[in-house]
Amino acid sequence: MSENSCMIEKNKANAVRGKVTMVVGQIAEVGLAGQERPGLYEVLTAVAEPSVKLEVFFQTGETVSALILSDQAKLYRGMEIVGTGSTLRIPVGGELLGRVINLFGLAEDGDGEIKTQKTSQIYQKPPLISEIAGRIEVLETGIKAIDFLVPFVKGGKTGFIGGAGVGKTVLLTELIHNITVRHQGVSIFAGVGERVREGQELFRMLSGSKVMDRTVMILGQMQENAAIRFRVALAAAAIAEYFRDEEKKEVLFFVDNMFRFVQAGNEVSTLLGMVPSEQAYQATLQTEVSGLEDRLVSTGDGSITSVQTVYVPSDELTDAGVNTIMSFFDTAVVLSRAVAQMGVYPAIDIGQSSSSSLLKNLIGEEHYGILTRFQQSLERYNKLSHIVAIVGESELSVEDRLIYNRVRKVINYFSQPFFTSERQTGRKGVYVETKDTVADVKAILDGAYDNMLPEKFLYIGSMKETK
Repeated sequence: MSENSCMIEKNKANAVRGKVTMVVGQIAEVGLAGQERPGLYEVLTAVAEPSVKLEVFFQTGETVSALILSDQAKLYRGMEIVGTGSTLRIPVGGELLGRVINLFGLAEDGDGEIKTQKTSQIYQKPPLISEIAGRIEVLETGIKAIDFLVPFVKGGKTGFIGGAGVGKTVLLTELIHNITVRHQGVSIFAGVGERVREGQELFRMLSGSKVMDRTVMILGQMQENAAIRFRVALAAAAIAEYFRDEEKKEVLFFVDNMFRFVQAGNEVSTLLGMVPSEQAYQATLQTEVSGLEDRLVSTGDGSITSVQTVYVPSDELTDAGVNTIMSFFDTAVVLSRAVAQMGVYPAIDIGQSSSSSLLKNLIGEEHYGILTRFQQSLERYNKLSHIVAIVGESELSVEDRLIYNRVRKVINYFSQPFFTSERQTGRKGVYVETKDTVADVKAILDGAYDNMLPEKFLYIGSMKETK
């Protein structure tokens, strides 16, 4: 949502009164009685059915149009409606840790009612520029390709970007496993348009890893209406802000999937009759994405490190929605279908992925030097690949053949068995420290493993395993 679209909380609970006059799809019209008028985005409910939740988005005269956030089957013409005097609020606090909830803070894990003392509005203004912390620190993930090629920034934003079936969710799940096990703060997972199966699998994985007790999962599942799916990410941000600002915690914030957030916003925009913009996206696309992303920052009180998956429709990275989301990332990990088809996972496109933390003073002089050397060799490798594809490797000079094989070995070395896919692959997951990855890449480029076939580098941990 836009920064200027923040809802004004009003101290006049139940002062707004009216009756439902019409229901069309996910829009309800309410005829008002009396002089009181609801605020923008104020939540209205029903006298006879407290579970009914309508969110005001337009008002003209004595008629209010509202988005239906609850079961629309419970609405009927003439139903008495009252105002709550507030925006949509989400429970916050330590009581949420270890639980799975929906947009309204109700338990989805079958583990009983969640009782919290505090709530927070889902629409909040981002921190002022003067409140945002400027310290930059690299966050180790234990995933070789990421730590070496595109290091994460603590308190920054990282995106896993790719089409269907290239491993975005698997990579995100592995990252959650690796970081939360070693992370002493709290983790928030927002499932925007999440499949039920994906939510269940993640919950079981986090529970099995003994980190669910420091995690909150909030889900807006695929079958729910667009208004709910759109607001789940905003509600998750409110929970993260509470832990950052009130409890001074370091927060890991995961979103799967940001493109579904944009899609849900587009559906809501269509419902509201707004004129579309570029590539049929909503005209408010930029403000909606920034309204979420600008809240996910670090302050003097605590940090929010955000990791988000981004589905790329038709593998088209120039899509307006994808580009808008990517513009907010510090680190962009682009996943390639061509690499995935070769059976190499994580299927990272080395050429298109980027990180703002690739600075000598951040990653260290040794890492920076070896990375630069690898990038230069990779450029040569890409040119040699075209020659090899046409006339074969035997036609290369001795020097070119060495470069070609060494870079190929490094690329294979960046494949890695994951903890979260052990049952599917039969390979035991590994966590590799960055210093080991840097040392291994240097050794491969130096020729220490010239006598080994490139295939031997697939799905290993560090090179210590080969000795």
